[in-house]
Formats: sequence, C-alpha cells, structure tokens
Amino acid sequence: MFEVSVLASGSSGNCFYIGSDKGDILIDAGISCKQISQRLEQIGKDIRDIKGIFVTHEHGDHTRGIDVLTRKYNIPVYINKGTLRNCYLDKSNVNLIKSDEEINLNGLKILPFSKSHEAADPVSYLIKNKGKKVSIITDIGYSCDNVIKSVAESDLVILESNHDTNMLKNGSYPHYLKKRIGGDKGHLSNYDAGLLVLEHGKRKLQYVLLSHLSLNNNTPDVALNTFNSMLRERKDLQNLKTMLTYREKPTELIRVK
Repeated sequence: MFEVSVLASGSSGNCFYIGSDKGDILIDAGISCKQISQRLEQIGKDIRDIKGIFVTHEHGDHTRGIDVLTRKYNIPVYINKGTLRNCYLDKSNVNLIKSDEEINLNGLKILPFSKSHEAADPVSYLIKNKGKKVSIITDIGYSCDNVIKSVAESDLVILESNHDTNMLKNGSYPHYLKKRIGGDKGHLSNYDAGLLVLEHGKRKLQYVLLSHLSLNNNTPDVALNTFNSMLRERKDLQNLKTMLTYREKPTELIRVK
C-alpha cells in the first residue's frame, strides 16, 4: 500500500510525498521547510514521520528546502555524488546512492535510475512496497529506456507534462530557451507524456499525476485534455485516473492498494 501526494510541482518548487506502512519519504524538497510542514499537515501527515529525502538533481526548484529540513528534523538525505557536488548541503546527514542500486529503507525499496536532463547526474525513482510500485518521473528531456521500464511497471506515475509544443514554439521565450526546453535534456511535452503512457502503460496503472506544468507554455486544461484525448485509444486503461498537480497547494492524498 502507498499513500501519495504531490506537495508542490512546477518551476517554483517540487516536493513529492510517498507514505507506506514501511515509513514516509519525500522525493525532493524544492519549497521551504515551513511550506513542506504546512502542506503535510493539510493532508493529515507529520513532518516528523519523514524517514528520508531522496534527491533527483541539484536544481533549486528541487533542493531549496533540503538543508533547513535536514538540520531541523535530522532527516537523512539520499543523493548521488554528482548531485551532491553541485548542492549546498550539510553533509553530516548525507547518504550516497548510485543509479540502479536499490535502497532498502526500513523495508521500503527505492530504486534510483538515470534519466536525460540538463544536470550533473539526474535520476528518477521507482519505489516498491508489497507488490505495488510508484514512479516519480519529472525533468526529463525524452522517454529513455529507464523511463519506459519504470512506467511499464508502475501502479501510479507522477509524470512530467511540462509544455504544449505549439505554445512553446509561438511563445515569448528566446529561441535558445525554447530549444533547451524542447531538447533531449529539457522537459517532456504534454504530447510526449501522453505518448509514453499510451505506448507503455500497463493495465495495472491506476493513476497518472501530471506534473511540472509550465506557467507560460501550458495550462492545466491543455495538459489534461491532451493526455486524456490520447489515452482514449487504450480501452484497457479506461479506468485510469488522470490528475493535475499544483504549485501552491498539495494534491489530495491518493491511496494505491
């Protein structure tokens, strides 16, 4: 069993809560310690129950709150060498991890895997508990084999749906930034998010939480409509629940059984 909530998602900050009978963890902490504590309270959870913070990469919207959080509550941080070299963190409570080496945290199995993004050594995570699997996959330029495998195994996926291709193309961003966002080390578009699940999601997939939506090159309605329209082709996924995530508030607490 898992309990999942996206506490924050977007370029202003990202933080993902995963709860289980084995213990509670956070993936990233890109908002303040105070905000994380408050948003956990909103979903009925206590920050003092968090057993670890797992870091995907060094960008501030994924790491901003970690240092205060780990100092104040003595929460262990799990991070790879490349990411750690590019972060300003108190190293006294750091545990080094490697891609494709599973971490066993009180019986909760957490697998970091490499992905394509403009960062030192970016990873995403596949988390396992009693036959159920949850993936957190944001900040990816394209759907590499690791991403495809993780989606295919999962009961719930937190999945990047960053931009609408036409909005990005016709928007006000300079050309170099458009190229960077849409490139192989940038961010996944609405279309590519839908295509990934259309081609590789399995019948067991219960939830997809669309995340890291651009404020300027996307809208919640466009992201949701694009994804759902593509998934209509999959009759075996008609019970799949697609949900939005938010910058300013947590999602509801989702239970995966």
